[in-house]
Amino acid sequence: MPVTASTASGLSLHRRASLALGACALALLAACATAPGNQRPLVSVSLPSALANEATRLRWLDRVSWGANASSDAQLTQRGLALWMRDQLNPRPVPLPPAAQAQIDAMTISHTPLDQLVLGLEAQRKAADALPDEEQKKTARQAYQQELNRLAREAQQRFVLRALYSPNQLQEQMTWFWMNHFNVNLRKDNIRAMVGDYEENAIRPHALGKFRDLLGATLHHPAMLRYLDNAQNGANRINENYARELMELHTLGVGSGYSQADVQELARVLTGVGVSFQPLDAPPPNVRPAVRADYVRRGLFEFNPNRHDYGPKTLLGQPIQRHGLAEADEALDRLARAPATARFISRKLAVYFVADEPPQALVDRMAAAFTRSDGDIAITLKALFESPEFAASLGHKFRDPVHYVMAGVRLAYDDRVVQNVGPMLNWITRMGEPLYGHETPDGYPLNEAAWASAGQMNTRFEIARAIGANGAVLFRTDDKAPLEKPAFPQLADSRAVRAMQGGLGADTREALAQAKNPQEWNTFLLASPELMRR
Repeated sequence: MPVTASTASGLSLHRRASLALGACALALLAACATAPGNQRPLVSVSLPSALANEATRLRWLDRVSWGANASSDAQLTQRGLALWMRDQLNPRPVPLPPAAQAQIDAMTISHTPLDQLVLGLEAQRKAADALPDEEQKKTARQAYQQELNRLAREAQQRFVLRALYSPNQLQEQMTWFWMNHFNVNLRKDNIRAMVGDYEENAIRPHALGKFRDLLGATLHHPAMLRYLDNAQNGANRINENYARELMELHTLGVGSGYSQADVQELARVLTGVGVSFQPLDAPPPNVRPAVRADYVRRGLFEFNPNRHDYGPKTLLGQPIQRHGLAEADEALDRLARAPATARFISRKLAVYFVADEPPQALVDRMAAAFTRSDGDIAITLKALFESPEFAASLGHKFRDPVHYVMAGVRLAYDDRVVQNVGPMLNWITRMGEPLYGHETPDGYPLNEAAWASAGQMNTRFEIARAIGANGAVLFRTDDKAPLEKPAFPQLADSRAVRAMQGGLGADTREALAQAKNPQEWNTFLLASPELMRR
């Protein structure tokens, strides 16, 4: 019977992948060299030579990077898996391909400081509101909203380009992971103007560093303070939103033993921590002399002593000893180093990299590494990557929509730089995971059940067809320009695809054998159950 799009979808998309990989214990070594600007030894992975075969390399790429392709496999082969993993765990500044970097360099968010950007928009908003003519006011407000949308789009485009082409693939994976963990939603207030800087300066630099530094960077960023309403949190008018999520979602986790009283005390600690939209050269507010020295203004971040509760506080059974903004640092120290935080973060990393229900023994080893290293994320991941559980899981973790689209484009077009990421953003949105678009603070779910519905699979088949049969839209900057010929990738000729064909299931091989043309062959491959997993 000929295989149509619908039958291929049925036989390929609702069946679990059957890639088999024997479990193998990995030994990790710390190199004697020291990373530039970092006092810790390089975090290194030493692998038995038996794991150096091509199929295994591709599975490591599919899990550690945003998706295997021929060029990344060639780089991994040249370096060797152990050295490649060391590079990934200890990222150094590496340029993107010139065609990708040029797109990023042209973006407003790449060369305009956050305070200048946001304060300029705030002035634009106020000017629009002050217009007496209603039609003019409506037009000016629309222009303000359009500018916010444009800046958010730039942040999304920059993320996609880095995920596709950055040699530091693990850092980009972890940037996405932490953006989801410390979620902010761009639909709220003016966060569309802030989200690019939030990712660039609060998340990415700490994505493989110390968790405590990452936690502090998010607390000091105006995007987080606006999103979770701490800008409205002041003495005698407490707002508990940020304090609650800081404990429940960012550090300790649900059921870890903290109480509602702890949430209230942490909210009191965070009073006065907020955002100022006053010009940077504006005089500070009139603060009473006794605490005037406590006032802090760094860019848009502000600690205003007039709004801070200076009364005694007890958090997690211990008194807060410091005063003013230093109370927040003391609280973060306590939260970041709590055993519950080590367990919570380790489990979430294991869910992301290993399985929806990771083995408790793996989580325990990761939590121990987290604690011993004072929350070093790379060292915690080292415990994960060395584990037999990780090796056994390769090829089985279901791809969420972002991973699915990135992996498909990376495999189909390798290192050829996309000129128009708009279709990719639309595909991701169609599947329900728009970048920075999750409304609630918990971020997008990381488990298979959230993304494996029949409707989702049908949409994925359509996206597989778009990538495999009409991917030339990614290289056309003008919608009216003709598409290049051929308008599809030569996937069957890819070295990476040839290497992975031995791991394809019987149903997928049968569908590929019955494909009528290269476009259909591409579609069936990209829509196969094996390509749904990493």
